[in-house]
Amino acid sequence: MRAWVLLSAVLWYLTGVGWQRNSERTEKGFIYGKPGHPVKVYVKLHHNSPVLVCMDFKRAEKETVDPTYLWVGPNEKPLSGNNRINITNTGKLTVKDFLEPLSGLYTCSFSYKTIKAETQEEKVVKQRYDFMIFAYREPDYSYQMAVRFTTKSCEGKYNDLLFRVLKKILDNLIFDLSCHIIEPSYKCHFVKVPKHGLIHELFIAFQVNPFAPGWKGTCNESIDCEDTTNHNILQARNRIEEFFRSQAYIFNHDLNKTLPAMHFVDHSFQIVRMDSCRPGFGKNEGLHSNCATCCVVCSPGTFSPDVDVTCQTCISVQIYGAKSCQ
Repeated sequence: MRAWVLLSAVLWYLTGVGWQRNSERTEKGFIYGKPGHPVKVYVKLHHNSPVLVCMDFKRAEKETVDPTYLWVGPNEKPLSGNNRINITNTGKLTVKDFLEPLSGLYTCSFSYKTIKAETQEEKVVKQRYDFMIFAYREPDYSYQMAVRFTTKSCEGKYNDLLFRVLKKILDNLIFDLSCHIIEPSYKCHFVKVPKHGLIHELFIAFQVNPFAPGWKGTCNESIDCEDTTNHNILQARNRIEEFFRSQAYIFNHDLNKTLPAMHFVDHSFQIVRMDSCRPGFGKNEGLHSNCATCCVVCSPGTFSPDVDVTCQTCISVQIYGAKSCQ
């Protein structure tokens, strides 16, 4: 039975009985250095970094004689090519399968020669480019929702029965998505409606969460599952929106029936997305304006022990992605 039909029957019954993101990307997908200014680069966890170029864009457009490149990683040791680090002979760096500990300052020392045509005099020019690379992941989405239903009275058992039936219907709607309804609540209020006087209404609130029991089974052994859980929660949101839209349609277009005393209040459906970050990650729009919606790895001196959206201060932390203050 369609969910909206089931709820309609219950209402009548109750009445009857009562982006890898960065700051200097070019059209080629490369990121160039900027003399004297560290370039911030954001790499999604378990993805490859963009290509970092050991020169600025203007220099790259010119001829370069005898260029040399030396990349130094966050551990202040020279980088060399391996199964995770790729450095080309033209100084381009890519980091594969990026992880939290790989975050930090990457520095490239670049040198080249200028040669005077008249005298063939050579001069070595040196330049340093700094790249601050941060691991990030997408936030986990959940949705806070609110709806209103009319009721005969703020007293009696039928309000609680409607509340429980509605929660069960919504849970069944999204069960196959490994989502569920959490923190449901309701209150009854008197509402003064123009031309209708005082009306009793139930103000119902609940959260749609993507981590129902067994949710990890939807990940298909994926290391990071937020893409899957976020896709599922978006589907859950759409189903619930459609459910309440159908409620409004029923009562607005079925002119042969008198509205039951308990029915959905048209245009009362409200929804707000709630973001959370995994432990070791947090949001900081001021520090990471180019990745303001991202959950960025907590920097040294900060940590995040839970699914909050901010990293907390802890001066003893010396690593990226700390989950505790030690």
